[in-house]
Amino acid sequence: MTETTTAASADNPGVIVWPPLLYGGALIVVLILRAVWPMPIVAATTVWLGLAFVVIGLAIMATGRRTMTAAGTNVNPSRPATTIVSSGPFRFTRNPLYVGVTLIFGGLTLAFNTWWGFIVLVPVLITMHFGVVLREERYLERKFGEPYRQYRSRVRRYF
Repeated sequence: MTETTTAASADNPGVIVWPPLLYGGALIVVLILRAVWPMPIVAATTVWLGLAFVVIGLAIMATGRRTMTAAGTNVNPSRPATTIVSSGPFRFTRNPLYVGVTLIFGGLTLAFNTWWGFIVLVPVLITMHFGVVLREERYLERKFGEPYRQYRSRVRRYF
């Protein structure tokens, strides 16, 4: 491998898992656990409340993705970031796509009426925080320096 190839391949945060794969895999685990041991939440409004969370999560994710694409940066965390995105939902959270997918996961948990989703969500969030978000933050600080530190000081990590 040449020096240029090595430098280019290192221009990413080195996340330990692709977030959609983590959440999708976790949802499969939840559905299997639900089939084996249902653990229902037992509230008549869980389906509608869950679907509302799914819609809100989808809207946040779509807006965040559209904002990143319009700014000309990569959405996939295994690809290099080209700029700090601070418009759209990035004015309120540094991680709108992850907030959105978490809302979708929580909404599906309510819609499927099982506590398993919230139980499984705990290790998912720990993995996301330490294996994805903190790695992305270190990468962005290395790559963009002071402009990223200023953005980080103005905008919350999650909510």
